[in-house]
Amino acid sequence: MNVKIESSWQEALKDEFTKPYFKNLTEKIKDAYLQEVIYPHPKNIFNAFAFCPFGQVKVVILGQDPYHGTGQAHGLSFSVPDGIKIPPSLQNIYKELKSDIGKEIPPSGNLEHWAKQGVLLLNATLTVRAGVAGSHQGLGWETFTDTIIKTISDQKEHIVFILWGKYAEAKTNLIDKEKHLIITSPHPSPFSAYTGFFGSKPFSKTNEYLEKHGLEKIEW
Repeated sequence: MNVKIESSWQEALKDEFTKPYFKNLTEKIKDAYLQEVIYPHPKNIFNAFAFCPFGQVKVVILGQDPYHGTGQAHGLSFSVPDGIKIPPSLQNIYKELKSDIGKEIPPSGNLEHWAKQGVLLLNATLTVRAGVAGSHQGLGWETFTDTIIKTISDQKEHIVFILWGKYAEAKTNLIDKEKHLIITSPHPSPFSAYTGFFGSKPFSKTNEYLEKHGLEKIEW
């Protein structure tokens, strides 16, 4: 199957694209785009991989779903394109960023500059029906993205996995804790940010770990 994904990921995941579940997933997603409004635009489904090739991954930030509002989703977890109002969870991420490392809150919610430095902004589910959060969970995306997490864990060393919220934390069993750093906290959502997300210092912890292992830190 010819999946239009960045070439290094195409190689790393080549066995996955021929599996029955992925073929089934592909058909379901194609049908959904024909019948409903689905986000992100098809050309942006694999944006996280386009901006962050396999060999460049240093950090993984795991989200659950793409944003389901008009114009928000563009294939990077927690990110929105320039000109789109910054969603509440990302507002809280920016607040923690300022508190943690003193960075002024940016005017844009576009996180492409993180991705280009080796931050894989991965959603567990890569598509969603407009206005309906979680609507494409259970179609097969999670099998695919779990494989991505495990492939990174198995084939690379000294990766920082940032897992916000219980859904993301459940993925720790896919990660070799001896080789990598796992940072967990409550989700940055307004519903949970005050229960431990604020003050968790994920950005400074990430950079301290990267520098300790001779890797260039992220310019958040």
